[in-house]
Amino acid sequence: METKFIELAKQRRSIYALGKNVASSQDELVELIKASIKQGPSAFNNQTTRAIILFDDSHDKLWDIVAGSLRKVVKDDAAFAKTQAKINGFKAAYGTILYFTETKTVREFEENFPLYADNFQDWSEQSQGNAQYAVWTSLAENGLGANLQHYNPLIDDAVREAFNVPASWRLRAQMDFGSIESPADTKTYMDDDERFRVFK
Repeated sequence: METKFIELAKQRRSIYALGKNVASSQDELVELIKASIKQGPSAFNNQTTRAIILFDDSHDKLWDIVAGSLRKVVKDDAAFAKTQAKINGFKAAYGTILYFTETKTVREFEENFPLYADNFQDWSEQSQGNAQYAVWTSLAENGLGANLQHYNPLIDDAVREAFNVPASWRLRAQMDFGSIESPADTKTYMDDDERFRVFK
């Protein structure tokens, strides 16, 4: 059997030591990210995932927003110093992808297909996972690392204002990406007997 995809999947790891030593142009990266999201499956092909791709000052601005938002809720200086160090690591990356769900489309499908109405929120989350995994793996194929963060909804309002986000777009995740400055730790796996069942 062909196992090229499995080999690519093994390359897709949470990389936290990221840098800006990226050979691909920003335009090339934008096209790669857009193509990866477009090819991801979605229920009824409703294409509910949206993305904003940030580079340079816009990338920095996003992580400044995160730091500022967390400073308001983390009152202890020592605790915030650790938080700030973590955010500085994300800021050291080359760029960030903001993932959103178009809630207007979800509502339209709930109304148009009432028999399945209770499922469209869940299905939109599955579409998010598909899109994020596709982008992450495509970046890995091109020698880039990434990790996925979830500072929403804490940062939602500030992000909406900073990047002119439509009101119907709901922020779901932030993926910073860049050159791999240090590899991920060894990945461990639970026992197959606890995870899988096969009936023949």
